[in-house]
Amino acid sequence: MAYVIRRHVHELLVEALEATRVVVLLGARQTGKSTLSHEIVDRDVPADAVSLDDRALRDAAAADPAGFLAGFPDRVLIDEIQRVPDLLFAIKDAVDRDPSPGRFLLTGSANILTAPKIQEALTGRAEYITLWPFSQAEICGSDGAFVDQLFEGRPPWVKNAPVGREALVARGGYPDARGRDGLRRRRWYASYIRSIVERDLRDIADAHKLEHVPRLLRLIASQAANLFTPTAMSNKLQLDNDTIKTYTLLLETVFIVKRVQAWTPNIGNREVHKEKLYIVDSGLLAYLLGADEQRIATDPQVTGKILENFVAMEIARLREHAKIEANQYHYRRERDEIDVVLETTSGSIAGIEVKAAATIQTADYRALAKLRDARGERFTAGIVMYTGSSTIPLTDRIWGVPLSGLW
Repeated sequence: MAYVIRRHVHELLVEALEATRVVVLLGARQTGKSTLSHEIVDRDVPADAVSLDDRALRDAAAADPAGFLAGFPDRVLIDEIQRVPDLLFAIKDAVDRDPSPGRFLLTGSANILTAPKIQEALTGRAEYITLWPFSQAEICGSDGAFVDQLFEGRPPWVKNAPVGREALVARGGYPDARGRDGLRRRRWYASYIRSIVERDLRDIADAHKLEHVPRLLRLIASQAANLFTPTAMSNKLQLDNDTIKTYTLLLETVFIVKRVQAWTPNIGNREVHKEKLYIVDSGLLAYLLGADEQRIATDPQVTGKILENFVAMEIARLREHAKIEANQYHYRRERDEIDVVLETTSGSIAGIEVKAAATIQTADYRALAKLRDARGERFTAGIVMYTGSSTIPLTDRIWGVPLSGLW
């Protein structure tokens, strides 16, 4: 019997279905949405289940959305809801007539929230949960409490951890990719990107405008964990700025790229500062960069980029189920940079700086110390995440923590 990895958002989904009329599980293709949602309706919250990947069901739902829904006696799981967006308006009418919790569990490989009319239809009626590729904490079977630990002022205390992490970084978290090595994994990623462009993007964009997307994705990968600069990208690809921004938004809509805002003390300025771009999975990033485990370990042009991307996206995964709600940012002011800044709704702050080195220098946490001094008691923890083997105290509320502290 195959070992099933328990997803951290499992309990969140069950709780949401017990309290909310519509629950939407969003995430990239091949992250396990169907597996998780079927597990929940089979074991936790009984419901009928259909997939709009089925051509006959898709045609029926598109032809008569209200009649299609009326055919189900009770709760229903609808997989790949983005394939028939108009069905969401029929769902709105259905839950307005019967506001019982857990009426619909929907999954989607494209972020349906990007359509204003759909946002309006589901406002106040739905709860949204994102399923990323496996986190390392899920793979290891741990509770993934890193975010909560930071805001409790008690960073993970790691001793004598293995220091070579290039294999797990290269493998990434997509379930089907993890069991493959070398050429077989690269072929899987090549097929995966083709399916994203030829299927998922075509569901939400004009097909004739997608030929440049693979080139843009590789360019984004080459600049992963850096500031988003559409002008520089447009010059390299000979595309205008608006096209670059549109394609990047499309890639974010299908959960291949993630944008992270800049943190500033002035909340009103956050929208105008430059964002950073990340590829959502380190295995996919390694493929796009043409980097295997050896290159990740030895090529300075690759190592720092892929490690920062890895840490930032692991934290994005862990935030999804953390007990303490926190938004994720990056920080840059003059010469000071912090790779990840987390801020809670109460204004508490934690910072994480990533260093591709086995030792830590004073300069590595200078920006964290400045942020601590500026925010005072609101600063709960600063972490220099490095490739060493043990957690070490550095100065007041700042520690060096190995990568494995994430899990």
